[in-house]
Amino acid sequence: MTILGISGTPRKQGNSEVLLSAALEPFAEAGYEVIKILLSEKNISPCTGCETCVENEFCHINDDMAEIYAAYKKCDAIIISAPVYYRNVPAQLKAVFDRTFAAKNRPLKGKLGGAIAVGRGAGCGQSITLNVIYNFYLSSGALCVPGELNGVHAVADKPGDILAQPHRLEQARILGSNVLSYMR
Repeated sequence: MTILGISGTPRKQGNSEVLLSAALEPFAEAGYEVIKILLSEKNISPCTGCETCVENEFCHINDDMAEIYAAYKKCDAIIISAPVYYRNVPAQLKAVFDRTFAAKNRPLKGKLGGAIAVGRGAGCGQSITLNVIYNFYLSSGALCVPGELNGVHAVADKPGDILAQPHRLEQARILGSNVLSYMR
């Protein structure tokens, strides 16, 4: 079985990427295939609204989204992590969500999804960001899996700050374990 992890942060080795890695640990330990896509290393253009995908069932934009389409088809579950940008997901992740519309066969339908959000302060939009990710899953036909309560939310600012929060790292592992349990 295969788990797909998408780190929605444009910041390399950002806190949400660290939590995603922790959430993926249970899968690696169980011998599952782990596909990890870091949007900080990808070029994903925004949807242009041209509706080429409606007429031809493919997106005409030639970029790294093709890798994500392939990973959608291959995975059995997905975990998405994101920093909070202006009480929402960053533009890089929103572009992925919008461009998923071109995948007409709904490759995430019936698959499991978990969510992680990291904001600069308490109440800075983590819940909204989790809801945006969950709304993407529901719109794609995926099934939302909670962590200990909902998705994982954390407060961190500078890269690496989350490493000093073992409870949050454990929360990410619990999310991964929950997704793994449902997969089995």
